[in-house]
Amino acid sequence: MLPKYHFLFGIIFVIVLHFFFPQISFFGLSIIFLSSFLIDVDHVFYYFLKEGILNPFKAYTWAIKRTHAFHKLSRSQRKKFYSGFFLFHGIEWLIILFLLGTYVSRFFIFIFVGFSFHFIIDTIYEIYDKGTVDKISLFWNFYRFKKLKNMQKYSINT
Repeated sequence: MLPKYHFLFGIIFVIVLHFFFPQISFFGLSIIFLSSFLIDVDHVFYYFLKEGILNPFKAYTWAIKRTHAFHKLSRSQRKKFYSGFFLFHGIEWLIILFLLGTYVSRFFIFIFVGFSFHFIIDTIYEIYDKGTVDKISLFWNFYRFKKLKNMQKYSINT
């Protein structure tokens, strides 16, 4: 899902949270909002590994081109398409953040909530758009990468 949609859904999410949980401070809501879309910084890292350029604007343009090309593939081709290894997109991070929020600082609970919302939205989008989920676990992502290396992969050249 493109960052602009995560941004929009993040705004809606914190408004709904504020309505149902008015005791969450503005600071807490801000952290939840920011973490609901800034988690995608790992896409910039992936672009750097893939292209050797550390430029978020070029990474965004590259991602837009890949998304448009991806949507031209058939559903069976999309299923075989490997979107990439995204470091922060794994349930393992949710576990770490939850534990840090429970035992270290409540600050991490706000990040946990934002990341969780992001994962839920990404998962729904991937299931709808692709019929499979790439970004659920770092271990699953690695396994899928290894598996797809041995299958015919559909690459998108941009």
